[in-house]
Amino acid sequence: MRLETIGISGAVKRLASWTKPVGRVVLDILLPPRCAACPQEIAEDAGLCPACWATMPFIEHPVCHRFGTPFTHEIGVAALSPRAIAEPPEFDRCRSACLYQGPAKDLVHALKFSRRRELADPMGRWMARAGRELLGEAALLVPVPLHRVRLIKRQFNQSADLARAIARHGGGEYQPEVLRRVKNTRPQVGLTAKQRQKNIRGAFVVPPEQRGLIAGRRVVLVDDVFTTGSTVEACARVLLRQGAVCVDVLTFAVASDWLET
Repeated sequence: MRLETIGISGAVKRLASWTKPVGRVVLDILLPPRCAACPQEIAEDAGLCPACWATMPFIEHPVCHRFGTPFTHEIGVAALSPRAIAEPPEFDRCRSACLYQGPAKDLVHALKFSRRRELADPMGRWMARAGRELLGEAALLVPVPLHRVRLIKRQFNQSADLARAIARHGGGEYQPEVLRRVKNTRPQVGLTAKQRQKNIRGAFVVPPEQRGLIAGRRVVLVDDVFTTGSTVEACARVLLRQGAVCVDVLTFAVASDWLET
Protein backbone atom coordinates (compact mmCIF):
# COMPACT_ATOMS: atom_id res chain seq x y z
CA MET A 1 0.00 0.00 0.00
CA ARG A 2 2.82 2.38 0.92
CA LEU A 3 4.56 1.81 -2.43
CA GLU A 4 1.30 2.38 -4.25
CA THR A 5 0.74 5.63 -2.34
CA ILE A 6 4.26 6.83 -3.14
CA GLY A 7 3.74 5.89 -6.79
CA ILE A 8 0.47 7.79 -7.00
CA SER A 9 2.01 10.81 -5.26
CA GLY A 10 4.95 10.82 -7.64
CA ALA A 11 2.64 10.55 -10.64
CA VAL A 12 0.60 13.51 -9.40
CA LYS A 13 3.77 15.58 -8.95
CA ARG A 14 4.98 14.66 -12.42
CA LEU A 15 1.59 15.49 -13.90
CA ALA A 16 1.65 18.88 -12.13
CA SER A 17 5.12 19.60 -13.50
CA TRP A 18 3.94 18.73 -17.03
CA THR A 19 0.75 20.77 -16.84
CA LYS A 20 2.35 23.88 -15.31
CA PRO A 21 4.07 24.98 -18.56
CA VAL A 22 0.86 24.30 -20.47
CA GLY A 23 -1.10 26.41 -18.01
CA ARG A 24 1.45 29.17 -18.39
CA VAL A 25 1.07 29.14 -22.17
CA VAL A 26 -2.72 29.30 -21.87
CA LEU A 27 -2.45 32.18 -19.37
CA ASP A 28 -0.08 34.08 -21.68
CA ILE A 29 -2.57 33.68 -24.52
CA LEU A 30 -5.48 34.93 -22.41
CA LEU A 31 -3.48 37.61 -20.56
CA PRO A 32 -0.32 38.34 -22.55
CA PRO A 33 2.60 39.92 -20.62
CA ARG A 34 2.75 43.69 -20.85
CA CYS A 35 5.63 46.12 -20.70
CA ALA A 36 6.27 47.26 -17.13
CA ALA A 37 6.05 50.91 -18.22
CA CYS A 38 3.40 50.89 -20.98
CA PRO A 39 0.58 48.68 -22.39
CA GLN A 40 2.77 47.12 -25.13
CA GLU A 41 2.76 43.29 -25.22
CA ILE A 42 6.16 41.67 -24.56
CA ALA A 43 7.61 38.17 -24.31
CA GLU A 44 8.04 37.96 -20.51
CA ASP A 45 6.50 39.52 -17.41
CA ALA A 46 8.06 42.52 -15.65
CA GLY A 47 10.20 43.49 -18.63
CA LEU A 48 10.32 46.51 -20.92
CA CYS A 49 9.31 46.80 -24.55
CA PRO A 50 12.02 47.96 -27.01
CA ALA A 51 10.65 51.53 -27.12
CA CYS A 52 10.66 51.96 -23.32
CA TRP A 53 14.05 50.27 -22.99
CA ALA A 54 15.51 52.70 -25.56
CA THR A 55 14.26 55.71 -23.57
CA MET A 56 14.94 54.35 -20.07
CA PRO A 57 17.14 57.04 -18.42
CA PHE A 58 19.71 54.72 -16.83
CA ILE A 59 22.61 56.45 -15.08
CA GLU A 60 26.06 55.40 -16.26
CA HIS A 61 29.54 56.39 -15.13
CA PRO A 62 31.18 58.82 -14.68
CA VAL A 63 29.25 60.00 -11.63
CA CYS A 64 29.83 62.17 -8.57
CA HIS A 65 31.49 60.03 -5.90
CA ARG A 66 29.13 61.29 -3.18
CA PHE A 67 25.75 61.87 -4.84
CA GLY A 68 26.06 59.45 -7.77
CA THR A 69 24.75 62.05 -10.21
CA PRO A 70 26.13 61.73 -13.74
CA PHE A 71 28.83 63.94 -15.22
CA THR A 72 28.86 64.83 -18.89
CA HIS A 73 32.51 63.74 -19.16
CA GLU A 74 35.21 61.98 -17.16
CA ILE A 75 36.96 64.27 -14.66
CA GLY A 76 38.93 61.81 -12.55
CA VAL A 77 38.60 59.02 -10.00
CA ALA A 78 36.31 59.76 -7.02
CA ALA A 79 35.49 63.20 -8.47
CA LEU A 80 33.04 65.37 -6.54
CA SER A 81 30.37 67.63 -7.96
CA PRO A 82 30.24 71.29 -6.88
CA ARG A 83 27.20 70.50 -4.71
CA ALA A 84 29.00 67.64 -2.95
CA ILE A 85 31.89 69.98 -2.16
CA ALA A 86 29.71 72.87 -1.02
CA GLU A 87 27.07 70.79 0.82
CA PRO A 88 28.56 67.42 1.85
CA PRO A 89 25.76 65.08 2.96
CA GLU A 90 25.43 63.11 6.19
CA PHE A 91 25.65 59.83 4.25
CA ASP A 92 28.81 58.58 2.57
CA ARG A 93 27.65 57.78 -0.99
CA CYS A 94 24.43 57.64 -2.97
CA ARG A 95 23.78 55.62 -6.10
CA SER A 96 20.65 55.56 -8.26
CA ALA A 97 19.68 53.37 -11.20
CA CYS A 98 17.86 56.05 -13.24
CA LEU A 99 16.85 59.64 -13.57
CA TYR A 100 13.30 60.31 -12.38
CA GLN A 101 11.78 60.87 -15.79
CA GLY A 102 10.21 58.98 -18.70
CA PRO A 103 9.64 55.24 -18.17
CA ALA A 104 11.51 55.34 -14.83
CA LYS A 105 8.96 57.77 -13.40
CA ASP A 106 6.13 55.61 -14.79
CA LEU A 107 7.58 52.57 -13.01
CA VAL A 108 7.82 54.37 -9.67
CA HIS A 109 4.21 55.55 -9.94
CA ALA A 110 3.01 52.08 -10.98
CA LEU A 111 4.76 50.44 -8.02
CA LYS A 112 3.73 53.02 -5.42
CA PHE A 113 0.26 54.13 -6.48
CA SER A 114 -1.06 51.31 -8.71
CA ARG A 115 0.13 48.54 -6.38
CA ARG A 116 2.22 46.88 -9.11
CA ARG A 117 4.39 45.18 -6.51
CA GLU A 118 5.78 42.70 -9.03
CA LEU A 119 7.77 45.61 -10.49
CA ALA A 120 9.96 45.72 -7.38
CA ASP A 121 11.93 42.72 -8.65
CA PRO A 122 13.23 44.17 -11.95
CA MET A 123 13.62 47.60 -10.34
CA GLY A 124 15.60 46.04 -7.51
CA ARG A 125 17.76 44.18 -10.01
CA TRP A 126 18.66 47.44 -11.76
CA MET A 127 19.34 49.06 -8.38
CA ALA A 128 21.66 46.22 -7.40
CA ARG A 129 23.59 46.81 -10.62
CA ALA A 130 23.83 50.56 -9.99
CA GLY A 131 24.85 50.07 -6.36
CA ARG A 132 27.16 47.08 -6.70
CA GLU A 133 30.03 48.99 -5.04
CA LEU A 134 27.84 49.56 -1.97
CA LEU A 135 26.56 46.01 -1.59
CA GLY A 136 27.95 42.64 -0.51
CA GLU A 137 27.23 40.23 2.32
CA ALA A 138 28.47 42.71 4.97
CA ALA A 139 25.96 45.40 3.97
CA LEU A 140 22.83 45.89 6.08
CA LEU A 141 19.92 46.81 3.78
CA VAL A 142 17.49 49.13 5.56
CA PRO A 143 14.43 50.52 3.75
CA VAL A 144 13.22 54.03 4.56
CA PRO A 145 10.12 53.28 6.66
CA LEU A 146 6.59 54.58 6.34
CA HIS A 147 4.65 55.88 9.30
CA ARG A 148 2.13 53.30 10.51
CA VAL A 149 -0.80 55.48 9.39
CA ARG A 150 0.50 55.65 5.83
CA LEU A 151 1.48 51.97 5.89
CA ILE A 152 -2.05 50.97 6.89
CA LYS A 153 -3.47 53.12 4.12
CA ARG A 154 -1.08 51.84 1.41
CA GLN A 155 -0.76 48.32 2.88
CA PHE A 156 2.85 47.95 1.80
CA ASN A 157 6.13 49.85 1.83
CA GLN A 158 7.58 50.13 -1.69
CA SER A 159 11.06 50.80 -0.27
CA ALA A 160 10.90 47.53 1.68
CA ASP A 161 9.89 45.63 -1.47
CA LEU A 162 12.84 47.17 -3.33
CA ALA A 163 15.29 46.38 -0.50
CA ARG A 164 14.16 42.75 -0.46
CA ALA A 165 14.74 42.48 -4.21
CA ILE A 166 18.18 44.12 -3.92
CA ALA A 167 19.21 41.59 -1.27
CA ARG A 168 18.13 38.81 -3.61
CA HIS A 169 20.01 40.15 -6.65
CA GLY A 170 22.99 41.97 -5.15
CA GLY A 171 23.60 40.54 -1.69
CA GLY A 172 23.31 42.09 1.73
CA GLU A 173 21.24 41.46 4.86
CA TYR A 174 17.67 42.70 4.59
CA GLN A 175 16.51 44.25 7.87
CA PRO A 176 13.20 46.15 7.55
CA GLU A 177 12.74 46.87 11.28
CA VAL A 178 15.98 48.76 11.99
CA LEU A 179 14.39 52.17 11.44
CA ARG A 180 10.98 53.28 12.64
CA ARG A 181 9.09 56.38 11.51
CA VAL A 182 7.45 57.88 14.59
CA LYS A 183 6.30 61.18 13.07
CA ASN A 184 3.71 61.29 10.29
CA THR A 185 5.35 64.05 8.25
CA ARG A 186 3.73 66.05 5.48
CA PRO A 187 5.09 65.55 1.92
CA GLN A 188 8.45 67.25 1.37
CA VAL A 189 7.66 68.43 -2.17
CA GLY A 190 7.16 72.19 -2.35
CA LEU A 191 8.82 72.96 0.99
CA THR A 192 11.88 75.19 1.39
CA ALA A 193 15.14 73.76 2.72
CA LYS A 194 14.41 75.04 6.24
CA GLN A 195 10.83 73.76 6.10
CA ARG A 196 12.04 70.33 4.97
CA GLN A 197 14.50 70.09 7.85
CA LYS A 198 11.85 71.13 10.38
CA ASN A 199 9.29 68.76 8.86
CA ILE A 200 11.54 65.72 9.08
CA ARG A 201 13.23 66.52 12.42
CA GLY A 202 12.68 63.74 14.95
CA ALA A 203 10.75 61.60 12.46
CA PHE A 204 12.99 58.50 12.68
CA VAL A 205 14.30 56.38 15.54
CA VAL A 206 16.17 53.11 15.95
CA PRO A 207 14.18 50.93 18.39
CA PRO A 208 16.27 49.83 21.42
CA GLU A 209 16.11 46.16 20.42
CA GLN A 210 17.64 46.99 17.01
CA ARG A 211 20.59 49.09 18.16
CA GLY A 212 22.96 46.18 18.61
CA LEU A 213 22.30 45.09 15.03
CA ILE A 214 23.72 48.23 13.44
CA ALA A 215 26.69 48.89 15.73
CA GLY A 216 29.86 48.77 13.61
CA ARG A 217 27.93 47.83 10.47
CA ARG A 218 27.81 49.30 6.96
CA VAL A 219 24.22 50.36 6.34
CA VAL A 220 22.67 50.87 2.91
CA LEU A 221 19.48 52.94 3.05
CA VAL A 222 17.00 52.02 0.32
CA ASP A 223 14.31 54.32 -1.10
CA ASP A 224 12.41 54.64 -4.37
CA VAL A 225 13.32 58.24 -5.31
CA PHE A 226 15.99 60.69 -4.17
CA THR A 227 14.23 64.05 -4.40
CA THR A 228 15.38 66.66 -1.87
CA GLY A 229 17.67 64.36 0.12
CA SER A 230 16.22 65.51 3.44
CA THR A 231 14.64 62.16 4.31
CA VAL A 232 17.73 60.00 3.75
CA GLU A 233 19.90 62.61 5.50
CA ALA A 234 17.67 62.40 8.57
CA CYS A 235 17.78 58.59 8.47
CA ALA A 236 21.58 58.58 8.06
CA ARG A 237 22.02 60.95 11.01
CA VAL A 238 20.04 58.65 13.30
CA LEU A 239 21.86 55.50 12.13
CA LEU A 240 25.31 57.05 12.56
CA ARG A 241 24.37 58.27 16.03
CA GLN A 242 23.43 54.71 16.95
CA GLY A 243 26.80 53.27 15.89
CA ALA A 244 26.68 52.51 12.15
CA VAL A 245 30.22 52.73 10.77
CA CYS A 246 28.95 54.34 7.56
CA VAL A 247 25.66 54.90 5.75
CA ASP A 248 25.22 54.74 1.98
CA VAL A 249 22.02 55.37 0.02
CA LEU A 250 20.61 53.38 -2.89
CA THR A 251 17.52 54.57 -4.78
CA PHE A 252 15.80 53.57 -7.97
CA ALA A 253 15.67 57.12 -9.33
CA VAL A 254 17.07 60.57 -8.62
CA ALA A 255 15.27 63.83 -9.44
CA SER A 256 16.55 65.63 -12.52
CA ASP A 257 17.16 68.73 -10.35
CA TRP A 258 20.30 66.97 -9.12
CA LEU A 259 21.92 66.77 -12.55
CA GLU A 260 25.46 68.13 -12.58
CA THR A 261 27.22 69.89 -15.44
